[in-house]
Amino acid sequence: MSFTYAKLRGRIIEKFGSQGAFAEALGVHQNTVCRKLNGKNAFTREDMLIWAHLLGIDQADIGNYFFE
Repeated sequence: MSFTYAKLRGRIIEKFGSQGAFAEALGVHQNTVCRKLNGKNAFTREDMLIWAHLLGIDQADIGNYFFE
């Protein structure tokens, strides 16, 4: 099963201006963010919680961003 992360990508741009700036805030390489958003690497529960925190996404709304 593959997911579409358009809403998540939009939130990243809204909050950080670019995926590169978001990756820097996460403390990871931009390729790590790109691989997750392109479905090459899976999100862990911990990833989702960290990303949601940085992006200001309520835990109740995580599914709307990570499981579409």
